[in-house]
Amino acid sequence: MSVIYLLLALSILVALVFFIAFIVSVRRGQYDDSYTPAVRMLFEDDLVKGTSETNPKEKSNQLSESQKL
Repeated sequence: MSVIYLLLALSILVALVFFIAFIVSVRRGQYDDSYTPAVRMLFEDDLVKGTSETNPKEKSNQLSESQKL
């Protein structure tokens, strides 16, 4: 029974160490994304162009086909 208490204490200690390491890395900016904001406007043009090229009639046909299912 004492082994269970020992393993429980060790697992809590390991979890706390990992949690503290995670908090420290977040505060130091380890997970900040510095690349995406620089190229975001390049990606947005493709999304806007892709939605404006579709024909509204094709959309209504696609909706009606999906409603049949």
